[in-house]
Amino acid sequence: MKLLRYGPVGQEKPGMLDGEGKLRDLTGKVADIAGEALSPAGLAKLKALDPASLPLVAGSPRLGPCVGQVGKFVAVGLNYSDHAAETGAKVPEEPILFMKATSSIVGPNDTVVIPRNSKKTDWEVELAFVIGTKASYVSEADALKHVAGYCVVNDVSEREFQIERGGQWTKGKSADTFGPMGPWLVTPDEIADVQALDMFLDVSGKRCQTGTTKTMIFGVQFLVHYISQYMTLHPGDVITTGTPPGVGLGMKPAPWFLKPGDEMHLGIQGLGEQRQKVVASE
Repeated sequence: MKLLRYGPVGQEKPGMLDGEGKLRDLTGKVADIAGEALSPAGLAKLKALDPASLPLVAGSPRLGPCVGQVGKFVAVGLNYSDHAAETGAKVPEEPILFMKATSSIVGPNDTVVIPRNSKKTDWEVELAFVIGTKASYVSEADALKHVAGYCVVNDVSEREFQIERGGQWTKGKSADTFGPMGPWLVTPDEIADVQALDMFLDVSGKRCQTGTTKTMIFGVQFLVHYISQYMTLHPGDVITTGTPPGVGLGMKPAPWFLKPGDEMHLGIQGLGEQRQKVVASE
């Protein structure tokens, strides 16, 4: 299934795509694409529905973040071997974890705002997974049983705030609009191999990132297991898993970054695409 949320900011309704790519309304079938709806029982209930029996949504409404009521937004840093190489960083021996503020989450095509005093706002196309059942100290063998689905995240990052201003990465990752998510939450049954998905990101028509989840250092299965050793993961928690090469920070001969008027276009095989216009903070 491809589950989604649509409508004005803060008033999103649950929906799904049918086999023809048309948007169907799930109002009355589920309160939101969140919490218990992401459990195996909740997803089974939705899968049993006949999409043709659901109301067709007219027009092209705004798509919201594909998951609502996100409790934790966890991110993994330097998790692609080729991205670590482009930034000159040592390949980590264990996953680097940091948090993005949930207030950074926006829809897949919402505007991205360059924060005040920013000099180095950057882009990162990433595969994210969403937790469907509580995960605490889970084994690697059982890890994928806790995943409700996958989606695209643009881990927008302010590199000066992240790297040059001391402290943790979180403040360079958490500005409002720095977490475009969606367009859809795709259930695992639709993904043959999550570790073999092609990825891309363009900035104003220029291809910047071309990658594949094959080069992830730590795969989804290990990450669920690993992160659950340090925090309990709950239904609706989102974990975004790192980016392939081609970020602005790693550009040669010199880094370059987002500016007002730019447009990002990104996507992952089977998970859909995003487009964001970039504007300056007021």
